[in-house]
Parts: sequence; C-alpha cells; structure tokens
Amino acid sequence: MSDVIITPSELCGAVTVPPSKSDVHRAIICAALARGKSRISPVALSNDIKATIGCIEALGAKTQLENNTLTVDGTNTFTNKNATLDCFESGSTLRFLIPVAASGGVTAEFIGQGRLPERPIGIYTKALPKSGVDCKTQGGLPLVISGKLKSGEFEIPGDVSSQFITGLLLALPLCDGDSKIILTSPLESAAYIDITIDVMNKFGVKAQKTDYGYFVEGNQEYVSCDYKTHGDWSQAAFFMVAGALKGEITVNSVDITSSQGDKEIAEILKRFGAEVTLSKNSVTVKHKELIATDIDASQIPDLVPILTVAAAFAKGTTNITNAGRLRIKESDRLSAIADALNSVGAMVFELSDGLVIEGKKQIHKGTVNGCNDHRIVMAMSIATLMSTDDITISDAQSINKSYPTFFEDYNKLGGKANVIDLG
Repeated sequence: MSDVIITPSELCGAVTVPPSKSDVHRAIICAALARGKSRISPVALSNDIKATIGCIEALGAKTQLENNTLTVDGTNTFTNKNATLDCFESGSTLRFLIPVAASGGVTAEFIGQGRLPERPIGIYTKALPKSGVDCKTQGGLPLVISGKLKSGEFEIPGDVSSQFITGLLLALPLCDGDSKIILTSPLESAAYIDITIDVMNKFGVKAQKTDYGYFVEGNQEYVSCDYKTHGDWSQAAFFMVAGALKGEITVNSVDITSSQGDKEIAEILKRFGAEVTLSKNSVTVKHKELIATDIDASQIPDLVPILTVAAAFAKGTTNITNAGRLRIKESDRLSAIADALNSVGAMVFELSDGLVIEGKKQIHKGTVNGCNDHRIVMAMSIATLMSTDDITISDAQSINKSYPTFFEDYNKLGGKANVIDLG
C-alpha cells in the first residue's frame, strides 16, 4: 500500500500516454486465437494487461515481451483443457475470456482480486448454459465453466456492460454455425464494441452490426498479424484536463480517428471553454476560464471521474447524467469521486445515476480516499493542481492497474507528487 502527497503546481509540456488498454486486451486475445505468431506493439505492462497475458498463457498460448513488443504464439491455445485463469482486478479480462475459454471446450476456473469477485457476471451464467456451457458459481467469483460453447441466439442487455458483448463477439466466430447477439436494451459504451470489431478485422475475423444487434458467421479462423496499438484517450484525458485547469499540455500518441469513445474528451473540454488543438497524432489543451456544461456519460463512463474534476473548477453548475454503471466499477465511482472532492472543499452532489457539480475556484488541504481505484487516484492528482496546499491521496499503488508510470509523467511535466510506500 502507498500514499501520494501532492503539492499544488502547474503542469506544462508534452507527454506520451500508454497504449490503449482496450486495444491491447483485444489484440492479445485475437493473437492467442490465431495459429502462429503475432506481434503487438507498443504494449505497456499494466496489471490489467498482465492479467490477460497470464490467462492466455494458462490456456496454452506462448508470449514474449521485448522492447515494448509482445509476441504471441497461439499455436497451442486450448491445449490446456483444465485451467485456472487469474484475472486480478480486470473486468475486461474476465468478461472477454469466459466465452473465449468456453469456445475451446476448456474447463476453466476464473478467480480475481479486489472488487472483481463481486462484479456482475450473471448475464453469462444465464445465457451460456443455454448454449452448452455449464456455469458453477455462488454469484460471483470463483466461477467454474465446463462444456463447449455452441452457436445460436444470445439475448444480452446493452446497458450493463459492453464487455459481455465483446466476449461473445470474440468467441462466436470459432463455433460451428452462425450466431446472433440480440440486444434487449439500448447499447451503452458502443465505441468499445467498435474497437472489438476493428481489432477482429485486423486478425481476419468479421462480425456484422444489424438492427437487432450483431450477426457472427461461424467457422471463421483468426489469422496472425503484426498489430500496432493506439494511444489511450482515457489516460490522455487526465493530462488534458490538467492543461484545461492550468498551463498548456500536449499529449502525443493519440489518434483522433481511433474508435475509442473517450476521444470525446476533446469536444467536451471545448464545451467547457478550454482551447483544444487537434492534429493527426496529438492534442494540445491550453487553459482558459472554464464554464459549466452538461454531460451525458452513457457512452463515456471511464471519463466521469476526471470530468468531475474539470467541472469542480468550472463556473456554474455541471450535470453528469446516465452514469449509474459507475457504481459497479473498481469502486463506486460516483460516490468515490464525490466524497474525495468534497473532503477537500469542492461541491459535488450525488444522484442515483449521476452527479451535480457546483464550480469553485480552489480546494484546500486534506487527505482523501483513493478507494484502491486508479481513476480516482489519478483524477484527484489532477484536482490537487487547484488546491491551496498539499493533498494526500491513499492507494497510490492502484495506478499500476492501468498507468504504472503516471506519477513519473506527472512530475516530468512539472508536478510535485511524492509517493510514500507504507509497506
């Protein structure tokens, strides 16, 4: 466990953010399903990515990381017919690989850490037994699956997590016969499905969007390839907001043509009033007075913690709506970010599925709970730029889930973050 003590400062300069976790997770799994060697680059070893690598190795794939390039040999994937898959705290790893392991007829035990054992998997335990997969669970993890996934029709809600849809999209091309994924409610976080389909296409596998959901042809084969990953807009958002609050920051390695829904951060910051300049592979954000704006979070849930920080210092009242799903993330993120900001003098009001934020000019010294949630810790690190004095944030180690070098990059830009190992 560790705390981080942050002294208010101004961040300026250029930073290169890690590759998109969403992109890398999907590429690793597609590579593991292809016979032969694929090379994925660049890859940064966050804990979530380590989880996915460990799980595909447990299924029989071979991997090697050298100079930020991950080589995946999927020749022997599914040769281990009994496997334990430790997903750490990664919801993506868990929900992507349950149907994938089932498509290979693997008897697999899924385990996890932190809040992951409590996060919902009932969509699978309801749908998969109808298609040949037995699921044994007490309601969460551990989960044991057995049997082989069969093609067919899968009725899936679109407003719980797009990860369930992605898992089926990855697995169903390997089944005998065609399949339909029928959405029973409107799809949220739709851009994550776009990422899935884009990555699958690069590995030679197709899925078709339809008026009912998705059609997936069976008996397809993944083809190995060299895959170039995209910079992560959800990580870029932290430093973009830092530029909007104070100074000027350029974030490199982000592509505005990416399928990532979180690139919407650029347009939202423009609405707040920040000066935002986009080029092919970078974005620059410069401070101007911020004015409150309303935000529909249904398609961009991961941005809510850092957008709440931006709103906390924007003149007027910002309403963030359609964010109820954040209550079942690594923390209850609506409660966590509201409590963290309010504990140091902000004005954030919690609703059942959103937040109301009254903008203020500054916050003050204090100690806040990071809730062992990487996005809360990073968001509050940016908020501290607007404090009158030092702020201590707990659970600083949680950044290893997604962005292990966050505080190094923060300090290179002129920040003053001092991480204290508590043993």
